[in-house]
Amino acid sequence: MTIPLEDTVVDIVGKAQRGLGFSDAELSARSGVDLADLQSLLQGKPLLYPDLEKIARALELGPRALFAIAEGTYHPHVTPPVAGFFQASTPYGDIFVNSYLVWDTATRLAAAFDTGVDATPLLEAIRANHLVLQDVYLTHSHVDHVMELDRLCEKAGGSIGVHISQAEPLDGASTFAPGVTFSLGRLHFETRDTSGHSAGGTTYHVHGLDRPLAIVGDALFAGSVGGIRTDYRASLKRIRDHILSGQDGTVLAPGHGPLTSVILEKTHNPFFPEFRQTLATDI
Repeated sequence: MTIPLEDTVVDIVGKAQRGLGFSDAELSARSGVDLADLQSLLQGKPLLYPDLEKIARALELGPRALFAIAEGTYHPHVTPPVAGFFQASTPYGDIFVNSYLVWDTATRLAAAFDTGVDATPLLEAIRANHLVLQDVYLTHSHVDHVMELDRLCEKAGGSIGVHISQAEPLDGASTFAPGVTFSLGRLHFETRDTSGHSAGGTTYHVHGLDRPLAIVGDALFAGSVGGIRTDYRASLKRIRDHILSGQDGTVLAPGHGPLTSVILEKTHNPFFPEFRQTLATDI
């Protein structure tokens, strides 16, 4: 199944507009785009590139990256880790929610990252790969990411540790301060603060697989970011510092939408135009 991008150009413009606190009238004045044309865009009607470029610049977005999403020409193609990795994508209304398994191929010890809205694919993958689920790590506590937590732990059996950032405590979970590292067999998971979409949003950098991997939750999507509720610019900086600072080939596993990578988001994500400007090639 090909997973579509989580956000449309309307979603992206809306997230940036809310983050910067601009009303429609203020955005129209800052961009020089007629208010009626701006509101047509926000209702899903296409704009020509010159007007979309003006809106993008007023919102500190990358115009060409935004236009590629408006045209439907950006979709990341990423090769995930060959062994020790499984992605589940379960429907929730008109969207899909991602959850993941990572395991040490020598010991068969596994960790789940979020649960999605149906843990059945995770449970089936645990059985099919003869795994022992040791831990569940939560990127944040929004209901679509944790609603199957009790069922996952019960059906997987054994003593399962549940972990979440101390900024977002959850009943039955132990809390940690981002910056700590967890181990699982030969693997280790480095935790980074990527709050903004949620108070305790956490990215897990996974070391020890055949490809570098970061499980980013709703901090970052292919071509977008999760809706940022507080400290918009500071939240974007945390994404730059704690996700996009990784190796270019790092696979990024978001809470919604398709897998992507550091280099693809540096190049194609409208929220981070500064990276595209400094890359040697404009792809």
